[in-house]
Amino acid sequence: MSGSLDQLPRLLALVPYLLKRPGVPFATAAADFGITEDRLRKDLNLLWLCGLPGHYPGDLIEIEFEGDTITLSDAQGVDRPLRLTVDEALALVVALRTLAETPGLADPEPVLRALAKVEEAAGAAALPAARVQVALEGEGTVLPVVRDALERGQALHLTYWTAGRDETTDRDVDPVRLVTAEGQAYLEAWCRRAEGVRVFHLGRVEAVRVLDEPSRPPAGLPSRDLSQGLFQPAPEDTVVTLALEPGAAWVADFYPCDAVEELGDGRQVVTLRTSGTAWVRRLALSLGASGRVLSPPELAQQVREDARTALAAYSEQPST
Repeated sequence: MSGSLDQLPRLLALVPYLLKRPGVPFATAAADFGITEDRLRKDLNLLWLCGLPGHYPGDLIEIEFEGDTITLSDAQGVDRPLRLTVDEALALVVALRTLAETPGLADPEPVLRALAKVEEAAGAAALPAARVQVALEGEGTVLPVVRDALERGQALHLTYWTAGRDETTDRDVDPVRLVTAEGQAYLEAWCRRAEGVRVFHLGRVEAVRVLDEPSRPPAGLPSRDLSQGLFQPAPEDTVVTLALEPGAAWVADFYPCDAVEELGDGRQVVTLRTSGTAWVRRLALSLGASGRVLSPPELAQQVREDARTALAAYSEQPST
């Protein structure tokens, strides 16, 4: 049933799309709709069986296939694009406003032009969007300082908490750009302490100060490829598998996971990667009976030893 619900809007959008693009290649049309060419051919085979009541040849949509191209010559009245509902228009306006205010957006003008067109078309339906405010984690006092340093080309001093090692360090960095992921703001910068590019979660910056010196990241520094996600695994990372009870489901939301397997009744098995396992050991102890390390075996053994040590501290008889 879900396949049919997905297919109907696509079929209705295909007709005006093809009318405006006679001779469009199969590959282009499939890419524009985000489907495979095989799926597109199945859609078209269904479309030419659709039309006006009567269902005689002259009542049906006419589509011609010439080699690898498509031409639709008779739409039988299905020639207008789909209209947005009120909820869809409102969601689109909010999304565009969020994008326009995203830190580090190179050129907001195209987004603002698209927003203006959608707001004009939506009319009164877009008015509730004016009451929606977008807040990024770390926005408070940190984001304005970071944004100011980027605009003026100044270096920054950060007091930063590293979750993986549960430690706070001081670093001088040369800002490169601001990025957002899942509603949270990050600074990509050259870290002079690590002598490499690092991504700093602004929500973990405990203090920030603009230095009285220009930002000088190394010349020719390649921009980080974010197409595969903000955090990308390294070959030396440890792959950790955790079994989580319903009370520990927040772990999958708080930490980036490679995979989340739902077992039913709120139970999960999650797989994640980490450069250090000390924080995983602390996490496992804090979860108690709600979480358990499944692999690697040596990490599970370390957690068992940590638990025995902690238990022993409470089992000793107090000295008299």
